[in-house]
Amino acid sequence: MSRLKTRPTPEKGDAKSSQGCLAVLPWPLPALVTWGACWALFLGLHALQTPITWSLGLATSLGLAASPMTASVWRKFFIAAGFPLSLAASNLGTALPPWIWLIPLGLLLLLYPMSAWRDAPLFPTPKGILDELDKVAPLTCTDRILDAGCGVGNGLAELYRIYPTAQIDGLEKSWPLRIVCAWRCPFTRVRHGDIWKADWSDYSMVYMFQRPESMGPAAEKARRELSPGSWLVSLEFEAPDLEPLVVLRSREDKPVWIYRMR
Repeated sequence: MSRLKTRPTPEKGDAKSSQGCLAVLPWPLPALVTWGACWALFLGLHALQTPITWSLGLATSLGLAASPMTASVWRKFFIAAGFPLSLAASNLGTALPPWIWLIPLGLLLLLYPMSAWRDAPLFPTPKGILDELDKVAPLTCTDRILDAGCGVGNGLAELYRIYPTAQIDGLEKSWPLRIVCAWRCPFTRVRHGDIWKADWSDYSMVYMFQRPESMGPAAEKARRELSPGSWLVSLEFEAPDLEPLVVLRSREDKPVWIYRMR
């Protein structure tokens, strides 16, 4: 096994470029801006006599849509949950019927289905993290790449930057994320589906940015379905029982583990 060190990229710059405009603001300004926008939307709709279910649903959806724009998982939660929690604590919240609070819960489950919580909820791939991957694993225009759990498309954008001629597919369990990803990544095909039920055998490379607990099943599935010479690439987390060919370390906190199927 060899370990390559590519040119370091600034962590803050990566986070900002990969997450969006909210990441430019110092914390907690992203949360305050989002909560203010949610409240403005809710009160505006309320003033227009919009049904309360629509007002609450749209304002909560705005917070959920903004949450992926920050790097920290906990900050994503604070941004997404801030508006409904503040509404519940306000005088307006006490006047709402109890069943109305099922709307934010339903929207959260729509964004992250229960079956998807065994995988990474939403960990975007930092920009530039896959530099040098094409030198270790060269692919041609006839090769196919799968981003297993593509989220909102950061990983697909990186793969397309590295392999502009390859055929790249994204697979995402969450319908809302899949819609956003397809809009952001018109250069690839994004499908709704379960990465564990999908067939990996047609792909020359499978890329993942999941959780440590996901890598054991991923290694077993790769051994079972990927053809000899194919590649499994995992950002940050090592696949057990597989010997990496190379570990890219452009960022020490996010190694890229590259495995080739025997």
